[in-house]
Amino acid sequence: MHDPGSVEVRELLGRHLAFTALHSPPEDVHALDIDALRGPGITFYGLRCDDRLAAVGALRRLSGAHAELKSMHTRAELRGRGLARRLLDALVERAVADGCTRISLETGTAAAFAPARALYTSAGFRPCAPFGGYHPSPHSTFFTRVVG
Repeated sequence: MHDPGSVEVRELLGRHLAFTALHSPPEDVHALDIDALRGPGITFYGLRCDDRLAAVGALRRLSGAHAELKSMHTRAELRGRGLARRLLDALVERAVADGCTRISLETGTAAAFAPARALYTSAGFRPCAPFGGYHPSPHSTFFTRVVG
C-alpha cells in the first residue's frame, strides 16, 4: 500500500485526473482526489516498476460485501507490460480477503478508455446498471464482478 499524499503518488494521480478531464465532461469525471483517497473505507495501492511508481488503484467499500474499484491508472510510458492486470488482481484479492463478494467500477465510454474496458472485461467484469449513487450517462459505463 502507498500513501496517496506522497509526492510520487500525487504526480501520478495528477496525470490520472488530467486524463479523465481530457476525455470526459466535468459532470462525468468520477475520479477521487487525494483527500478522498485518504478517507475511511478506502484501500489505496501502488505498483512499482523500474524503481518508480508505475500504477495506482484503490478499493472503496460501498457496503459490507460490495467494493468499487477507483483511480486505476498506469503511467502511459509503462503501459502494455501487464502492470494494470497485476494491480487489478491484487485489488481483487484484497477485496476477497476483506469479505467482499462483488466488485464494481465506472469508467468512460470514450475511445481513450477502450484499453481499460478491455482489461476489465478480460478479468471477468461484466456490464451492469449504475450503482452506488451513479446516474446513467452516455459518458460512463459500469461493470461488476462476483468474487470470493
